Amino acid sequence: MKYSYLVAIAFVAGLTSCEKDNFDAPKSVFEGRMVYKGEPLLVQSANTGSNSDFPVFFELWQQAYDNRSSIRVPIKQDGSFKALLFDGEYKLTVPNGQGPFLWKKTAAGAPDSLAVTIRGSQMLDLEVTPYYMVRTPQFTVAGRKVSGSITLEKVITDAVNGKTVERVSLYVNKTQFVDAGNAITTANLAGPAITDLNSVSLTTADIGTITPSQGYVFVRIGLKITGVEDMIYTPIQKVSL
Repeated sequence: MKYSYLVAIAFVAGLTSCEKDNFDAPKSVFEGRMVYKGEPLLVQSANTGSNSDFPVFFELWQQAYDNRSSIRVPIKQDGSFKALLFDGEYKLTVPNGQGPFLWKKTAAGAPDSLAVTIRGSQMLDLEVTPYYMVRTPQFTVAGRKVSGSITLEKVITDAVNGKTVERVSLYVNKTQFVDAGNAITTANLAGPAITDLNSVSLTTADIGTITPSQGYVFVRIGLKITGVEDMIYTPIQKVSL
């Protein structure tokens, strides 16, 4: 009798546990872009060889629950984001130190938050202010060397928040994932060597043997800003060798 009683309790507990675990999965799609004046900001891919799982991300905090942790939403290399969420009220914020841009702050200097209501799928662009924009990328190939040129627009110029250029880098990779964490060849130009922001150019060394062999590569130029971990990039381009 005692054994049967214990089995019955275990069976009921198992049913209760299953009921708790059988919640519907989130179905609402929250998507958009990180933009400056409507133009997406291009960053490092979330599919990266670096130690960071999410090179650039923002956080969502669901208001209905006393959550002690946030939902981290990564920004893709084309500046877009996408997350599956439960319907509800959320606070959206970008933590300090995230991204090659400034997010709005409170009077106390903490990251401000944006109220987001999820009721079915929706799109929202998040407006931020980048330190720089990387403009007019052009790429050429000579033999197995890739050359690239850009112009740099300094957006934040005030003495408090303005930053200098640490370096400009040209990245080459076999696939469309190309950035500081994904490259077979890189060329770097230190910030102090840049004398004119309207004319920045650099050239890689010879691209080595690609296995398996292919007659093209993907290229991209990134800007590293002094004191800012995350880089801002040009669009990815495919060039023939």
